[in-house]
Amino acid sequence: MAKSEIRYNDAILEIDEILDQIENDNLNIDDLSDKVKRVSFLLKTCKKKLVKTEAEIQKVIDDIDLD
Repeated sequence: MAKSEIRYNDAILEIDEILDQIENDNLNIDDLSDKVKRVSFLLKTCKKKLVKTEAEIQKVIDDIDLD
């Protein structure tokens, strides 16, 4: 894992924090666009991690079935 790669749980926590800020009007309108872009990036990152994990698990299951 690359040093700059964010962990799944950290991404989820950051998404939750940003959404909380938006929902509670604790976010400056000047920062809103940047935060929405960040959430989009984090969601894409999470989705990639989920797809990769699913493929890895499926490979393990397929290997078990071959035995």
